[in-house]
Amino acid sequence: MSGRDPLVWRRAAAIRAKEWAQVWLDPSTFGLVVLMPLILMFLFGSAVTLDVRETRTGLVDLDHSEASVDLAASLASNAYFAIESGPSVAALEPALRAGQLRGIVVIPDGFERGLVAGQPLDVQLLTDGTQVNIATFLTAHLRGAMRDWTQARAREAGVVVQPVVRLLPRYTYNPELESRYMLVPGAIGIVMAMIGSLLTALIMAREYERGTMEGLLSTPIPIPALVLSKLLPYYVLGLASTAICVAVAVFGYGLPFRGSLLALFVIASAFLAAVLGQGLLISAATKNQFVSTQFALLSGFLPSLLLSGFLFEIDSMPTAIQWLTYIVPARYLIPPLQSVFLVGDVWSMFLPNILALLAIGGFFFLRVTRAITRRIA
Repeated sequence: MSGRDPLVWRRAAAIRAKEWAQVWLDPSTFGLVVLMPLILMFLFGSAVTLDVRETRTGLVDLDHSEASVDLAASLASNAYFAIESGPSVAALEPALRAGQLRGIVVIPDGFERGLVAGQPLDVQLLTDGTQVNIATFLTAHLRGAMRDWTQARAREAGVVVQPVVRLLPRYTYNPELESRYMLVPGAIGIVMAMIGSLLTALIMAREYERGTMEGLLSTPIPIPALVLSKLLPYYVLGLASTAICVAVAVFGYGLPFRGSLLALFVIASAFLAAVLGQGLLISAATKNQFVSTQFALLSGFLPSLLLSGFLFEIDSMPTAIQWLTYIVPARYLIPPLQSVFLVGDVWSMFLPNILALLAIGGFFFLRVTRAITRRIA
């Protein structure tokens, strides 16, 4: 049948109506489009964080001098530490082994005498090396706290301390260096990748399992029109899920939205074209709802989480893995999404990513139309 035949469009509209009816009659679709984004956004936005605050830290003061007491008070008032004092390292070491403490600060005996003599003794830090990131952050924060304390005492004594080189950092777009500003937009990409692939992973498999695929294929409508008619309702549902995620990010987690809704719509549409096509190809190839669901989760969630730049910098990956990231749709979504929230519309960055997503979507669409034949095995 030719696409110019007016009956083709009526038949395509009938297929879309049938697909909408299945969506509304299937309660799992509501959970997938509404409940899952809310749950995942809460988990990624609240449970996943790179900000280290109130790190449980032990403190052993072996000097018991005015200077050591003042240093201990300074550390206790620092927001990065939750100080727990102890009489000795041996007394606090069981808590460090059990994970109840992340580190132990030891102020040595003779600390004040060393300061007066101009030969200060080193303050020791014992950290839990199994938690590499926390140990690194704890070391950096303690070093900064010690520097601030030393400079404050020098000012009180009337001594001018001038470092040779001063670093004055200025953080654009995220002045407070809040990790949620990076994680929440990335989480939207992960949620869209999961939901987009899952939405369409069951379409064809369900038709094959119920035995209704024969009726669809006997309809005098071209295969591309059939595929588009079945995809359109899930594209609308994908946009609705994206809108829910964006609303949670802005109103729930206080993220700025400095871009435009047009840019967000274009980026989301291009990404949905890729992940919906991916899920549909899986569905058409497996012809089994359980298998297609498992494949959709594996191909939609894990690559998006690990190979998109969401948690790990792509430039730090081995070269072979970096090349592998080029076939992951989320790689082309997360940077533009972060820009829409934090920077604004940067179309010079958006367009290459949008074109890459459309190319991936076009590849999946062609593969789906070739995978669906009018002959049922």
